[in-house]
Amino acid sequence: MIKGLLKKDLYNLSTYKASLIITILFCGIAIIGTEAINFAPIIICTIVGMIALSTFNYDEIAKSNKYILTLPTGRKDIVKEKFILAIGATVLGGVLGLLITIIAVNIMNYVRPENVINMNYESLIITTIGGMWGISLIQSIQIPSIYKWGAEKGRIQMFILVFILIAVVAGIGFLIVKANFNIDMEMLNEFMNKFGLFLLVLFMIVMYYVSYKISCKIYMNKEE
Repeated sequence: MIKGLLKKDLYNLSTYKASLIITILFCGIAIIGTEAINFAPIIICTIVGMIALSTFNYDEIAKSNKYILTLPTGRKDIVKEKFILAIGATVLGGVLGLLITIIAVNIMNYVRPENVINMNYESLIITTIGGMWGISLIQSIQIPSIYKWGAEKGRIQMFILVFILIAVVAGIGFLIVKANFNIDMEMLNEFMNKFGLFLLVLFMIVMYYVSYKISCKIYMNKEE
């Protein structure tokens, strides 16, 4: 049944083909105009990841879940499908962003050899994974919010939660500075170089898992 739910959402998302093409063109122009190549994967990953969340709007407007629940489909299957779609969109956005950036830069270097763009592949990969982590954080907060308050109110609640999270992090940083807590930056950089990517991926997995469990609990107790 999850396969059928994925087909439904992918069919609805097919209307975003034009948006994706425009995004690709925009990123290509951004690379050519500013040579800010590290931002292209982040932009593409963010837009693809957010487009996946728009399926909640379709479902809410069409009230499709009421019909789906009359079929031999459990609420956990509905939640699971949304997370599969969200994770798939995040991975796809990251891969597309990375590949499109590399292809665009190589084309530009071939077309204008007098103005070569030097591309650091390691930095580009780290930036791409960082962008994937960012959109996974937004998805992990927004999906339970949507199940709790609905698509429109859930989006507002998500922004409030993100603002609170940023405020908490900023507050912790301020307290660390005020406490004159010394951080060995050389040791920190060495640690991040060794384990940074692993930690980002691990945090993504943990965020999605916790978000999935919360979403299941909310939706199981919700009346359609």
